[in-house]
Amino acid sequence: MASDRKQQILETLASMLENPKREKITTAALAARLDVSEAALYRHFANKAQMFEGLIEFIENSIFGVINKITSDEMDGTKQVQLIVSMLLRFAEKNPGMTRVLIGDALVNEDDALQLRINQLYDRIETSIRQSLKIAIAQGENKQDPTALANLMVCYVTGRWQQYAKSGFKRKPLEFSTEQIALMQRLIHFVN
Repeated sequence: MASDRKQQILETLASMLENPKREKITTAALAARLDVSEAALYRHFANKAQMFEGLIEFIENSIFGVINKITSDEMDGTKQVQLIVSMLLRFAEKNPGMTRVLIGDALVNEDDALQLRINQLYDRIETSIRQSLKIAIAQGENKQDPTALANLMVCYVTGRWQQYAKSGFKRKPLEFSTEQIALMQRLIHFVN
């Protein structure tokens, strides 16, 4: 029951983050949306930072669960990169509120440790992509620096996330993604 309420609080927080007006979310507003007192929120979370940590944990588990499945099921390194990048864009499109957390927009004026955790998430994503690029190099598909390419891919993804959130969730992350990923792959193969 307590875990159900905790989940309900996190889901409500995520849905409030989907508001394109990007208003600051207070615990009072969250409690009102749930039709409970603020004290009821604090029975489940010590503070608002813990609520955001819960959202970040959901994001991490979702993203890295799929990345692990991709890297274990797909042996082609280049295909792994395509699938990972597409999944990151799809995740944002399906979870607009979480996108605001991913770009740090929802974390402004919150605990600095939350932004640090998002930065670490970016680093882990970049490391996963770099590992897939190293596989592509070993398979002879690519001769470029995997560190620079992984960084390029993360910059592309975070740029698409930013555009999505800043457009009020109108510019979909997957818009043109097939063509853009193919274009980046051609650059990877033709640039020496």
